[in-house]
Amino acid sequence: MNTIWIVLPILTLLMFDLGLTLQTDDFCALLRRPRPVLVALFGQIILLPLLAFALSKVMGLHGILMLGLMLIACCPGGSSSNVFSMLAQGDVALSVSLTALSSIITLFTLPLVMHWATLLAGGDTGTAIHLPVGNLLVQNLLLVFLPIIIGLLVRKKWPDGAKRAERLLSRMAFPLLMLLAGIFFLQHYQTISAHLSRLGLSVTLLILLSAGGAALLARIFSLTQRERRTIVIEVGMQNAAQAIAIASSPFIFADGAMAIPAIIYALMMNVILLTYVGYIKSKSTP
Repeated sequence: MNTIWIVLPILTLLMFDLGLTLQTDDFCALLRRPRPVLVALFGQIILLPLLAFALSKVMGLHGILMLGLMLIACCPGGSSSNVFSMLAQGDVALSVSLTALSSIITLFTLPLVMHWATLLAGGDTGTAIHLPVGNLLVQNLLLVFLPIIIGLLVRKKWPDGAKRAERLLSRMAFPLLMLLAGIFFLQHYQTISAHLSRLGLSVTLLILLSAGGAALLARIFSLTQRERRTIVIEVGMQNAAQAIAIASSPFIFADGAMAIPAIIYALMMNVILLTYVGYIKSKSTP
């Protein structure tokens, strides 16, 4: 079963859903609120890949599995992070703006980081791992950027219809992601079971350390409580569907095993962040 024909439509649908939540004004947040935006973008674009690389070394992940962990660290979360920010009583407007900005910025930073990672992974294994940067850019433009822009235009032209469609698609996002995870788990269960202890711990540590680092940065820069909660979620929540699509795409890596860290991340991310949201709600309950 060629799962790429399931992955790519799901990713496109999720990115279209993200576009339906955005407005052109969301992309100007850096000018209006530079401090929280820059702190969050630092966490997403610089801190996460560095943590993934360090954890790969410490946990002894090499080759494809190291690239898989780096890949999920380079794919910032989609519209689900906005829902989690709302549940955590965070700054939803900031969350939406960060989702918009990071989705565009990582179109360019992701190929750079992954090109560096493939060179390192090839050096570790002694086998050259090729990254077709041009194909990666084209796939991201078609499956990430274009659906976001179409969703944004639909919302601008038909706002009422866009809201109804967004409500429906947002309810589908989590089941679709779990469907992807389930399909890949069945296909690669032998590899997953062989490396589950190291990969599971690596992914869990990546989520906890990135969220903790984001919280620390937010405190250092004296951000508000609502901004801190939002940044923890934005940095801790990655776009597993995008990582799976890049790993399994026949035009890029064409390796389903590389998607395994993203599959485990999708599961652990929801467990950890739902626990975080539950903790916040328990504190705010009289």
